[in-house]
Amino acid sequence: MFLRPIHIIPNDTTIDFVAKRWWAFGVTILLMLITIASLFINGLNLGIDFKGGILIEAKAPQAVDDAALRSDLATLNLGEVALQQFGAPDDVLIRIQRQAGDEAAQMKAIQSVRDKLGASYEYRRVEVVGPTVGTELLHAGILATVLAMLAIALYVAVRFEWQFGLAALIATFHDVLVTVGLYSVLHLDFNLTAVAALLTLAGYSINDTVVVFDRIRETLRRQKATDLRSIINASVNQTLSRTTMTAGTTLLALLPLVFMGGQTLINFSAALTWGIFVGTYSSIYVAAALLLYMPPLRRMDVVKKPKA
Repeated sequence: MFLRPIHIIPNDTTIDFVAKRWWAFGVTILLMLITIASLFINGLNLGIDFKGGILIEAKAPQAVDDAALRSDLATLNLGEVALQQFGAPDDVLIRIQRQAGDEAAQMKAIQSVRDKLGASYEYRRVEVVGPTVGTELLHAGILATVLAMLAIALYVAVRFEWQFGLAALIATFHDVLVTVGLYSVLHLDFNLTAVAALLTLAGYSINDTVVVFDRIRETLRRQKATDLRSIINASVNQTLSRTTMTAGTTLLALLPLVFMGGQTLINFSAALTWGIFVGTYSSIYVAAALLLYMPPLRRMDVVKKPKA
């Protein structure tokens, strides 16, 4: 006995996605404008990885009183001190601005915090990042993201045609940019974990897009006299069930991390969750529709006109 494949969406759907492309383009432009405005107004909340400083993750013997702990640490005169609770009530994340001086000054600040908190605290993570290293890491992260998107576009252009590669580059850039906007709007820490989330998102997004592009290419071969608009609609409808199933199963794995992963994972899991929604939407509505505004595909040039 064979198991029947699961189809959340029927295989014979005939949704006119191309007709709705203007709404999709409008949403795309709106999200990008919000992102750009937020980046200019709020900027990015750079984490310790990029701007330098001291990060201490500790477990207290009892539930942490943020106000009392902040007051105690303020007496150390270490400058800006931020507290953040995550996970259990006795877990706390302490962020301290980088101290003037060399590495010895940073170690002295860490030791003063340990002395103030006492031996009853369990220290799970202590990190010190210098501003020069942080700047280098930020530049390297940006470069890695840009190169990844260009490599993806180049692969698609070689695997299919250059029009597909350009459409994939635009759609992937959109997905990554609006995810960066999420970090800016919600003031999430933008650190190396965030860069990893962006790179993961770029790979996930192009995976869906390539599936749609592959179906478009196959349909072009089979239906040489069919106009591109009809081919795009047919291809997106035929892959719609697969696209939604992939997004749904990925979300099943990510949502527990969003709600129960704690502060350590929230930046990664929240960005990927948002990116899956955006990437799925762009694969369905944006990426393929962009082909309508590019020079004819090579296989379309050899289409034989039906005899009159």
